[in-house]
Amino acid sequence: MPALDKVMDDKKKQLGNDFSVVIAVGDSVVYQRTTGDIANLKTPSPIGASSQWLTTALILQLADEGKLSLDDPVSKYLPIFESYRRNYITLRHCLTHQTGLGKEGSKLGGLFDKKKFASLDEEVTDILKKEIHANAGEEFRYSSYGPVVAARVAEAVTKKRFDQLIRTKLFVPLGMRNTSFTTDDGSAPDPSGGANSTATDLTKFLQMLLNNGKAGDKQVLSESALEEMRKIQVASAQIKNAPAADQGFSFALGTWTADKSAPQGGKAASLVVPGLAGTWPEVDFHRGFVFLVFTRNFPGDQTAQPFLDLKQIADQHFPVKKN
Repeated sequence: MPALDKVMDDKKKQLGNDFSVVIAVGDSVVYQRTTGDIANLKTPSPIGASSQWLTTALILQLADEGKLSLDDPVSKYLPIFESYRRNYITLRHCLTHQTGLGKEGSKLGGLFDKKKFASLDEEVTDILKKEIHANAGEEFRYSSYGPVVAARVAEAVTKKRFDQLIRTKLFVPLGMRNTSFTTDDGSAPDPSGGANSTATDLTKFLQMLLNNGKAGDKQVLSESALEEMRKIQVASAQIKNAPAADQGFSFALGTWTADKSAPQGGKAASLVVPGLAGTWPEVDFHRGFVFLVFTRNFPGDQTAQPFLDLKQIADQHFPVKKN
Protein backbone atom coordinates (compact mmCIF):
# COMPACT_ATOMS: atom_id res chain seq x y z
CA MET A 1 0.00 0.00 0.00
CA PRO A 2 2.25 2.80 -1.26
CA ALA A 3 -0.21 5.53 -0.27
CA LEU A 4 -0.20 4.25 3.33
CA ASP A 5 3.60 4.11 3.32
CA LYS A 6 3.68 7.77 2.32
CA VAL A 7 1.24 8.89 5.03
CA MET A 8 3.25 6.94 7.62
CA ASP A 9 6.37 8.81 6.56
CA ASP A 10 4.50 12.12 6.72
CA LYS A 11 3.22 11.38 10.26
CA LYS A 12 6.55 10.24 11.75
CA LYS A 13 7.10 13.33 13.86
CA GLN A 14 3.50 13.45 15.12
CA LEU A 15 3.64 9.80 16.15
CA GLY A 16 7.07 9.87 17.78
CA ASN A 17 9.09 8.31 14.90
CA ASP A 18 8.98 4.77 16.31
CA PHE A 19 5.69 3.09 15.43
CA SER A 20 4.13 0.18 13.58
CA VAL A 21 1.03 -0.10 11.43
CA VAL A 22 -0.63 -3.51 11.06
CA ILE A 23 -3.66 -4.46 8.97
CA ALA A 24 -5.26 -7.89 9.18
CA VAL A 25 -8.16 -9.63 7.47
CA GLY A 26 -9.52 -12.84 8.93
CA ASP A 27 -6.54 -14.82 10.24
CA SER A 28 -4.03 -13.15 7.93
CA VAL A 29 -1.89 -10.05 8.31
CA VAL A 30 -2.03 -8.29 4.93
CA TYR A 31 0.10 -5.26 5.76
CA GLN A 32 2.70 -4.44 8.38
CA ARG A 33 5.38 -1.82 8.48
CA THR A 34 7.52 -0.28 11.20
CA THR A 35 9.34 3.04 11.20
CA GLY A 36 12.22 4.39 13.27
CA ASP A 37 14.13 2.23 15.74
CA ILE A 38 11.52 -0.42 16.52
CA ALA A 39 13.47 -3.66 16.44
CA ASN A 40 10.46 -5.80 15.59
CA LEU A 41 6.74 -6.23 16.15
CA LYS A 42 7.35 -8.31 19.28
CA THR A 43 8.79 -5.59 21.53
CA PRO A 44 6.46 -5.03 24.54
CA SER A 45 5.31 -1.50 25.36
CA PRO A 46 2.54 0.04 27.51
CA ILE A 47 -0.81 0.04 25.72
CA GLY A 48 -2.66 2.40 28.08
CA ALA A 49 -6.44 2.46 27.76
CA SER A 50 -6.46 -0.63 25.53
CA SER A 51 -5.87 -2.49 28.80
CA GLN A 52 -9.51 -2.00 29.79
CA TRP A 53 -10.61 -3.56 26.51
CA LEU A 54 -8.74 -6.72 27.52
CA THR A 55 -10.28 -6.54 31.00
CA THR A 56 -13.75 -6.28 29.44
CA ALA A 57 -13.11 -9.36 27.30
CA LEU A 58 -12.21 -11.30 30.45
CA ILE A 59 -15.42 -10.23 32.19
CA LEU A 60 -17.43 -11.34 29.14
CA GLN A 61 -15.66 -14.71 29.19
CA LEU A 62 -16.74 -15.18 32.82
CA ALA A 63 -20.28 -14.15 31.86
CA ASP A 64 -20.19 -16.79 29.11
CA GLU A 65 -19.34 -19.34 31.79
CA GLY A 66 -22.21 -18.21 34.03
CA LYS A 67 -19.89 -17.02 36.78
CA LEU A 68 -21.32 -13.49 36.73
CA SER A 69 -23.80 -11.25 34.96
CA LEU A 70 -23.25 -7.72 33.67
CA ASP A 71 -26.46 -6.48 35.25
CA ASP A 72 -25.91 -8.01 38.66
CA PRO A 73 -25.08 -5.53 41.44
CA VAL A 74 -21.40 -5.60 42.28
CA SER A 75 -22.40 -6.16 45.91
CA LYS A 76 -23.45 -9.71 44.96
CA TYR A 77 -19.76 -10.51 44.50
CA LEU A 78 -18.14 -7.86 46.71
CA PRO A 79 -20.20 -7.47 49.93
CA ILE A 80 -18.15 -4.40 50.86
CA PHE A 81 -20.25 -2.47 48.32
CA GLU A 82 -23.35 -3.09 50.43
CA SER A 83 -21.46 -1.98 53.53
CA TYR A 84 -20.80 1.35 51.82
CA ARG A 85 -24.41 1.47 50.51
CA ARG A 86 -23.25 1.17 46.92
CA ASN A 87 -25.40 -1.88 46.13
CA TYR A 88 -27.02 -0.18 43.09
CA ILE A 89 -23.79 -0.22 41.02
CA THR A 90 -23.63 -3.00 38.42
CA LEU A 91 -20.81 -4.50 36.40
CA ARG A 92 -22.25 -2.83 33.31
CA HIS A 93 -21.86 0.54 35.04
CA CYS A 94 -18.24 -0.38 35.76
CA LEU A 95 -17.47 -1.20 32.13
CA THR A 96 -19.15 1.96 30.81
CA HIS A 97 -17.68 4.53 33.25
CA GLN A 98 -21.07 5.19 34.82
CA THR A 99 -20.48 4.11 38.42
CA GLY A 100 -20.85 7.63 39.84
CA LEU A 101 -17.88 6.89 42.10
CA GLY A 102 -15.62 9.85 42.83
CA LYS A 103 -13.89 12.24 40.47
CA GLU A 104 -10.48 11.03 39.45
CA GLY A 105 -8.12 13.95 38.91
CA SER A 106 -8.81 17.31 37.31
CA LYS A 107 -7.13 16.54 33.99
CA LEU A 108 -7.77 13.53 31.78
CA GLY A 109 -4.07 13.22 31.04
CA GLY A 110 -3.41 12.30 34.68
CA LEU A 111 -6.22 9.80 35.06
CA PHE A 112 -4.07 6.73 35.21
CA ASP A 113 -1.14 8.12 37.22
CA LYS A 114 -2.40 6.30 40.27
CA LYS A 115 -0.81 5.52 43.59
CA LYS A 116 0.16 1.91 44.08
CA PHE A 117 -1.80 -0.61 46.11
CA ALA A 118 -0.82 -4.02 47.41
CA SER A 119 -3.95 -5.62 45.94
CA LEU A 120 -7.08 -4.81 43.97
CA ASP A 121 -9.05 -5.50 47.14
CA GLU A 122 -7.19 -2.66 48.86
CA GLU A 123 -7.69 -0.37 45.87
CA VAL A 124 -11.44 -1.02 45.69
CA THR A 125 -11.76 -0.18 49.39
CA ASP A 126 -10.00 3.12 48.70
CA ILE A 127 -12.32 3.85 45.75
CA LEU A 128 -15.40 3.25 47.89
CA LYS A 129 -14.28 6.00 50.26
CA LYS A 130 -14.67 8.57 47.48
CA GLU A 131 -17.72 10.79 47.40
CA ILE A 132 -20.53 9.94 44.99
CA HIS A 133 -20.75 12.51 42.19
CA ALA A 134 -23.79 11.08 40.37
CA ASN A 135 -26.28 8.25 40.50
CA ALA A 136 -25.04 5.13 38.77
CA GLY A 137 -25.99 5.08 35.11
CA GLU A 138 -26.74 8.80 34.93
CA GLU A 139 -23.36 10.26 34.05
CA PHE A 140 -20.37 9.11 32.00
CA ARG A 141 -17.11 10.04 33.70
CA TYR A 142 -13.99 8.46 32.22
CA SER A 143 -11.75 7.03 34.95
CA SER A 144 -9.92 3.92 36.10
CA TYR A 145 -12.41 3.09 38.86
CA GLY A 146 -14.87 0.94 36.91
CA PRO A 147 -12.34 -1.42 35.30
CA VAL A 148 -10.59 -1.84 38.67
CA VAL A 149 -13.86 -2.86 40.34
CA ALA A 150 -14.73 -5.22 37.48
CA ALA A 151 -11.32 -6.89 37.72
CA ARG A 152 -11.75 -7.31 41.48
CA VAL A 153 -15.09 -9.05 40.83
CA ALA A 154 -13.28 -11.41 38.44
CA GLU A 155 -10.86 -12.23 41.26
CA ALA A 156 -13.71 -12.83 43.70
CA VAL A 157 -15.62 -15.27 41.48
CA THR A 158 -12.54 -17.25 40.43
CA LYS A 159 -10.36 -16.99 43.56
CA LYS A 160 -7.43 -16.07 41.32
CA ARG A 161 -5.33 -12.92 41.02
CA PHE A 162 -6.41 -10.80 38.06
CA ASP A 163 -3.10 -10.73 36.19
CA GLN A 164 -2.75 -14.52 36.41
CA LEU A 165 -6.41 -15.10 35.52
CA ILE A 166 -6.40 -12.98 32.36
CA ARG A 167 -3.18 -14.60 31.22
CA THR A 168 -4.66 -18.08 31.57
CA LYS A 169 -8.08 -17.37 30.09
CA LEU A 170 -7.29 -14.80 27.39
CA PHE A 171 -3.61 -14.40 26.58
CA VAL A 172 -2.61 -18.08 26.44
CA PRO A 173 -5.50 -19.17 24.16
CA LEU A 174 -4.73 -16.27 21.82
CA GLY A 175 -0.98 -16.88 21.81
CA MET A 176 -0.34 -13.43 23.30
CA ARG A 177 2.96 -14.51 24.83
CA ASN A 178 4.34 -11.01 25.35
CA THR A 179 1.30 -9.43 26.99
CA SER A 180 1.01 -9.00 30.75
CA PHE A 181 -0.58 -6.94 33.54
CA THR A 182 1.96 -8.14 36.12
CA THR A 183 3.92 -5.34 37.78
CA ASP A 184 7.68 -5.41 38.36
CA ASP A 185 7.35 -4.61 42.08
CA GLY A 186 4.52 -7.03 42.88
CA SER A 187 1.98 -4.27 43.48
CA ALA A 188 -1.62 -4.60 42.30
CA PRO A 189 -2.06 -4.82 38.53
CA ASP A 190 -3.84 -1.94 36.80
CA PRO A 191 -6.81 -3.33 34.82
CA SER A 192 -7.58 0.09 33.34
CA GLY A 193 -4.23 1.08 31.87
CA GLY A 194 -1.41 -1.14 33.08
CA ALA A 195 -0.96 -3.78 30.38
CA ASN A 196 2.18 -4.16 28.32
CA SER A 197 1.78 -5.79 24.93
CA THR A 198 3.17 -5.90 21.41
CA ALA A 199 1.84 -5.07 17.98
CA THR A 200 1.80 -8.79 17.15
CA ASP A 201 -0.08 -9.75 20.30
CA LEU A 202 -2.62 -6.95 20.15
CA THR A 203 -3.35 -7.81 16.52
CA LYS A 204 -4.26 -11.35 17.61
CA PHE A 205 -6.79 -9.97 20.10
CA LEU A 206 -8.35 -7.71 17.47
CA GLN A 207 -8.51 -10.57 14.94
CA MET A 208 -10.37 -12.70 17.48
CA LEU A 209 -13.02 -9.98 17.79
CA LEU A 210 -13.26 -9.54 14.00
CA ASN A 211 -13.69 -13.32 13.61
CA ASN A 212 -16.77 -13.47 15.87
CA GLY A 213 -14.82 -14.45 18.95
CA LYS A 214 -12.79 -17.23 17.33
CA ALA A 215 -9.03 -17.70 17.15
CA GLY A 216 -8.34 -20.56 14.79
CA ASP A 217 -10.57 -23.39 16.02
CA LYS A 218 -10.94 -21.91 19.53
CA GLN A 219 -14.09 -20.00 20.51
CA VAL A 220 -12.43 -17.57 22.94
CA LEU A 221 -15.46 -15.31 23.27
CA SER A 222 -19.03 -16.23 22.39
CA GLU A 223 -20.81 -14.47 19.54
CA SER A 224 -23.42 -13.23 22.01
CA ALA A 225 -20.67 -11.73 24.18
CA LEU A 226 -19.27 -9.96 21.14
CA GLU A 227 -22.74 -8.61 20.35
CA GLU A 228 -22.86 -7.23 23.89
CA MET A 229 -19.46 -5.61 23.47
CA ARG A 230 -20.61 -3.88 20.26
CA LYS A 231 -23.82 -2.47 21.77
CA ILE A 232 -23.73 1.33 22.16
CA GLN A 233 -24.04 2.00 25.89
CA VAL A 234 -23.47 5.77 25.92
CA ALA A 235 -24.21 7.91 22.87
CA SER A 236 -21.76 10.65 21.94
CA ALA A 237 -24.12 13.44 23.01
CA GLN A 238 -24.27 12.05 26.56
CA ILE A 239 -20.50 12.03 27.11
CA LYS A 240 -19.37 15.05 29.12
CA ASN A 241 -15.70 14.27 29.59
CA ALA A 242 -13.43 12.26 27.33
CA PRO A 243 -9.76 12.27 26.29
CA ALA A 244 -9.06 14.51 23.32
CA ALA A 245 -8.53 11.57 20.96
CA ASP A 246 -12.02 10.26 21.82
CA GLN A 247 -13.95 13.51 21.41
CA GLY A 248 -17.20 12.92 19.54
CA PHE A 249 -17.03 9.12 19.86
CA SER A 250 -19.73 6.97 21.47
CA PHE A 251 -18.96 4.32 24.08
CA ALA A 252 -19.80 0.65 23.81
CA LEU A 253 -18.75 -1.90 26.46
CA GLY A 254 -15.19 -1.26 27.63
CA THR A 255 -14.39 0.33 24.28
CA TRP A 256 -15.14 3.41 22.21
CA THR A 257 -16.66 3.41 18.77
CA ALA A 258 -15.96 5.87 15.98
CA ASP A 259 -19.66 5.80 15.07
CA LYS A 260 -20.29 9.38 16.15
CA SER A 261 -23.99 9.31 15.26
CA ALA A 262 -24.75 5.83 16.56
CA PRO A 263 -27.82 5.78 18.83
CA GLN A 264 -27.80 4.28 22.29
CA GLY A 265 -28.61 0.58 22.02
CA GLY A 266 -27.41 0.46 18.42
CA LYS A 267 -24.68 -1.79 17.08
CA ALA A 268 -21.21 -0.33 16.59
CA ALA A 269 -19.76 -0.60 13.10
CA SER A 270 -16.27 -0.33 14.57
CA LEU A 271 -14.60 -0.57 17.97
CA VAL A 272 -11.53 1.47 18.86
CA VAL A 273 -9.61 2.42 22.01
CA PRO A 274 -7.33 5.40 21.40
CA GLY A 275 -4.71 5.37 24.14
CA LEU A 276 -3.10 8.31 25.90
CA ALA A 277 0.21 6.64 25.03
CA GLY A 278 -0.66 6.77 21.33
CA THR A 279 -1.64 3.20 20.48
CA TRP A 280 -4.73 3.00 18.24
CA PRO A 281 -6.32 -0.48 17.91
CA GLU A 282 -9.48 -0.69 15.79
CA VAL A 283 -11.78 -3.42 14.54
CA ASP A 284 -13.81 -2.31 11.53
CA PHE A 285 -16.67 -4.79 11.23
CA HIS A 286 -18.37 -3.08 8.29
CA ARG A 287 -15.24 -3.14 6.14
CA GLY A 288 -13.98 -6.42 7.59
CA PHE A 289 -10.45 -5.60 8.74
CA VAL A 290 -8.28 -4.92 11.77
CA PHE A 291 -6.27 -1.70 11.89
CA LEU A 292 -3.54 -1.07 14.47
CA VAL A 293 -1.11 1.79 15.02
CA PHE A 294 1.33 0.79 17.76
CA THR A 295 3.56 3.59 19.08
CA ARG A 296 6.57 3.49 21.39
CA ASN A 297 7.63 7.11 21.89
CA PHE A 298 4.41 9.02 21.42
CA PRO A 299 5.04 12.75 21.97
CA GLY A 300 1.77 13.22 23.84
CA ASP A 301 -0.22 15.30 21.36
CA GLN A 302 -3.69 14.04 22.28
CA THR A 303 -5.37 14.22 18.89
CA ALA A 304 -7.01 11.58 16.75
CA GLN A 305 -6.22 13.20 13.40
CA PRO A 306 -2.99 11.42 12.43
CA PHE A 307 -4.58 8.07 13.20
CA LEU A 308 -7.75 8.94 11.33
CA ASP A 309 -5.67 10.00 8.33
CA LEU A 310 -3.92 6.62 8.29
CA LYS A 311 -7.19 4.75 8.72
CA GLN A 312 -8.80 6.71 5.87
CA ILE A 313 -6.09 5.53 3.50
CA ALA A 314 -6.54 1.93 4.66
CA ASP A 315 -10.32 2.20 4.19
CA GLN A 316 -9.82 2.75 0.47
CA HIS A 317 -8.68 -0.87 0.13
CA PHE A 318 -11.67 -2.33 1.99
CA PRO A 319 -15.11 -1.31 0.71
CA VAL A 320 -18.05 -1.55 3.10
CA LYS A 321 -19.52 -5.04 3.04
CA LYS A 322 -23.05 -5.50 1.73
CA ASN A 323 -25.45 -7.01 4.24
